Amino acid sequence: MKITFAGAAQTVTGSCFHVETDTTEFLVDCGMFQGLPELEERNRAPFPFDPRAVRRLLLTHGHLDHLGLIPRLVREGFRGRIVTTVPTRDIAHIMLMDAARIQEDGEGEEPLYTTEDAFLALDRMDRLLESGQHYRMAPKVEVTFMDAGHILGAAFIVVKAEGKTVVFSGDLGNRGKPLVEDPAYPPKADVLILESTYGDRTHRPIEESIEELRQVIIGTFEAGGNVIIPSFALERTQEVLYILYRLWRERKIPKCEIYLDSPLATAATRIFEKHSGRFPEPARRIFRKKRNPFAFELLRYTLTRRASKKIPVEGGGAIIIAGSGMCTGGRILYHLKANLPRPESSIVFVGYQAEGTLGRQILDGAERVEIMGSIVPVRANVVRIEGLSAHADQGILVDWALHADPDLIFLVHGEERALAALAERFISHGYSVHIPAWHETVEV
Repeated sequence: MKITFAGAAQTVTGSCFHVETDTTEFLVDCGMFQGLPELEERNRAPFPFDPRAVRRLLLTHGHLDHLGLIPRLVREGFRGRIVTTVPTRDIAHIMLMDAARIQEDGEGEEPLYTTEDAFLALDRMDRLLESGQHYRMAPKVEVTFMDAGHILGAAFIVVKAEGKTVVFSGDLGNRGKPLVEDPAYPPKADVLILESTYGDRTHRPIEESIEELRQVIIGTFEAGGNVIIPSFALERTQEVLYILYRLWRERKIPKCEIYLDSPLATAATRIFEKHSGRFPEPARRIFRKKRNPFAFELLRYTLTRRASKKIPVEGGGAIIIAGSGMCTGGRILYHLKANLPRPESSIVFVGYQAEGTLGRQILDGAERVEIMGSIVPVRANVVRIEGLSAHADQGILVDWALHADPDLIFLVHGEERALAALAERFISHGYSVHIPAWHETVEV
């Protein structure tokens, strides 16, 4: 069996793994590269495989860095079936159509793909699995999707072929999340391909993080400012809404206006409502009582640009949640431009900020940043709340991998520091570890 690391190699983006067995060729994910310009250039680089020869694509979940290049794959000849979960199929629809629209609306370069390519890609998502369900993908090749606990519908994938068990972690989730179950443990594996996003740190407990967010909200309102939350459309936005609903119901935050200023996040929220039966029991109980954390009295959805522009710029007392989560585009730019110069306002990061993004610049302490052609001073209170992360921290990654007890671990989907720290932990446990390079091919 040969594995080519076509993405997420020594970076957190562009997840894509090409696997060749005696009987078939398949991909695990086909994601878009995001962040630094040199990374985004890879979105136009030739695939290190022939898309026409790929028989199946196993899709772990609905984030763009895992599915964003599937329409390009189809455009270049992929005619196989895409295997995923029901929620991921629903999420993929809104994510790929939005990405295609952005490609078509972009100026200068030829779009990577069109909305027609996105529709053709979605038509190929016709093999839907539930967690734990086995699928014989080809002679002597069986796959099983298991709950990864990252976002709604996310899976890690167990592949049995040529007498080997290979586990692809996808993105593993944090534990104790309100809207997704904890990651299931993997079976015994010969080879483990493991994400390393937070391989160098430990998250704070989620209840401590919720209290930290509450204190930021109260302090910011007392100072007369707004709370600006750059948030990913999937999972993070819905989790923040759920937390704000809970804080309001428990009378732990003052009455205020909460704006969700993201059409994509609004569409994703509707999918979460549709699949609320998959939430952990405490959240399911709330929905059974006919209460909806995604539709309560403080919450305002601003779907149109006109409604977005009516969100008050001056004054304070508002919580504004907008995308993109790494501040690389979208309506969050307008809110940052208005609030970054204000010492009374707070910018609250609740998700990963990749190298080269505006979010990372702000988080790393830049005194001024460029937004939409203007130089904007950074005077606002900048806060990072890691306990709300959808990614497992080092402790969870190590514990999870030890259950697989693999002969060989490949570390992917991480920056250099995280990869090195996690590798050191596994080596101290006596495991063989390799950090593959982009387009490197290995035989297992």
